[in-house]
Amino acid sequence: MKRTMIDFDKLREEQTRLSKSVIIADRFRKVETIAGIDQSYMGNDIISCIVVCNAKTLEVIETQSATVPSMIPYKPGFLAYREMPAMIEAFGKLENSPDIILVDGHGITHPRKMGIATHVGLVLGRPTIGIAQSLITGNIENGKIFIDNELRGFEVRTKEHARVLYVSPGHMVSLGASLKIVQDCLRHPHKLPEPLHLAHKAARRELKERREVKAVN
Repeated sequence: MKRTMIDFDKLREEQTRLSKSVIIADRFRKVETIAGIDQSYMGNDIISCIVVCNAKTLEVIETQSATVPSMIPYKPGFLAYREMPAMIEAFGKLENSPDIILVDGHGITHPRKMGIATHVGLVLGRPTIGIAQSLITGNIENGKIFIDNELRGFEVRTKEHARVLYVSPGHMVSLGASLKIVQDCLRHPHKLPEPLHLAHKAARRELKERREVKAVN
């Protein structure tokens, strides 16, 4: 499938405009379910898997997935435009809408406060938190991430000798709550918070299954 020609300058302007609608405050009354969402790639296809867990036990309640062709190339700072269509389709299949969604990627730790976790939170109208494994921009001071002299997120080390995670609010979640929710979801020996770990496994499992089917055919 031919990819659409993309004007990244216009997308940059759109991100700046959308960032004015981002809510960095808790807009949820209770957290009974938490989801993790992650993607795998198979050629030009993006496989998005979302796993909904019980917030207390972290037991799996539901898993859904969707596969959507990638329409734009990868460009740092614009990941949402590439992966979000598959994420939205996977979310749309859920019978159990989660109270919080943990997203593999940045929230407001983004030059325009519009990482993929923030963007998908705005589109879905759901509270989201970004968990990234590398920084796009910013400075770290005592475990806190500052961008333009503003606190945007936190550096979190979840296991010894593992790379740190960078946690930030996406949308409708405060800075403090984003850190606490992620910390409450950590389970030894996994590096990622459990709902995101499970989504990562589900995405890789589906990728493996699709490759095996393709090899047989």
